[in-house]
Amino acid sequence: MEIKVTRTDSPKALPADSSTLGFGKIFTDHMFMMDYTEGKGWHDARIVPYGNISVSPASTAFHYGVEIFEGMKAYRKADGSVQLFRPIENARRMNRSADRMCLPQFPEEDFIEAVKTLVRLDEVWVPSDPDTSLYIRPFMFGNDETLGVHAPKNVVFMIILSPVGSYYKEGLNPVKIMIESEDVRAVRGGTGEAKCGGNYAASNRAGDRAEKKGYSQVLWLDGVERKYIEEVGAMNVMFKISGTVVTPALSGSILPGITRKSIIELLKKEGYPVEERRISVEELAKAMAEGTLEEAWGCGTAAVVSPIGELNYEDHVYVVNEGKIGTLTQHLYDTLTGIQWGKTEDPFGWTVQL
Repeated sequence: MEIKVTRTDSPKALPADSSTLGFGKIFTDHMFMMDYTEGKGWHDARIVPYGNISVSPASTAFHYGVEIFEGMKAYRKADGSVQLFRPIENARRMNRSADRMCLPQFPEEDFIEAVKTLVRLDEVWVPSDPDTSLYIRPFMFGNDETLGVHAPKNVVFMIILSPVGSYYKEGLNPVKIMIESEDVRAVRGGTGEAKCGGNYAASNRAGDRAEKKGYSQVLWLDGVERKYIEEVGAMNVMFKISGTVVTPALSGSILPGITRKSIIELLKKEGYPVEERRISVEELAKAMAEGTLEEAWGCGTAAVVSPIGELNYEDHVYVVNEGKIGTLTQHLYDTLTGIQWGKTEDPFGWTVQL
């Protein structure tokens, strides 16, 4: 793939203090763009100065939510070099999302080349302070200038970059979660397994209700029987029950998380029993009541691992592991972040050097 590069004439000042970065608030100097036209395919790969884009008010993305995205990171190692974490998995998942949303497939090798080229150009933006990283947001949207409902014939693929601070400003503290029994995130046959904006927009109401009650996020139940655990907030979820790690199976309504996949592979390599299966809220409540729920955590790109210290189900409050982070949860966080930042050996070949 030939990428035309137009450098900015007005580079922005780099953030002076990583404590002010937050998440997704600051953007680098450049962005990647490429267009798709039916009958022509993907064309005009380019890197241009970061800025606003011109889109028709009739664009398909605005009216019908024809949009998908990915989330990944670049990490600064102690020797100053930069590496990615499992970028091929992001490329593959984006194509699975594209298939569900009737968007064109984007070649995996071009996806990785585009990410690498853009990050190399803006490499100075990859922060070096502990637990900071460069967040990478590839996204794709339909761009037909018509109000008809159909598979888009014109599509835009873009990548933007944002230096981000530590997800845990005050340490890796367990969060409080409310089990949601009214709203649902997705259903089998819907778009739950696709990483598209509509899934996240639909979660806002329940999340807002939970926040007003003092809870960080909600734990979703399935959309058919309102019985089986699915995800926590915008992350996959795992439970350690009587020594076995249990996580909801990928049923078609759950996002196939890359951190989830990495944790399962890591646990199996280390000899931990792991079950991917349906787990009912009744089973979870029983484990909480009997004290066999030893640890619980969410997992995803932004947080890596987020320990759960309290669960609320039907106004019954259950404290997990005395509200403290569990030994296995801490081990998973330390091992994954160690690999991502190049602090420890990568026995899986997950990292890709820039």
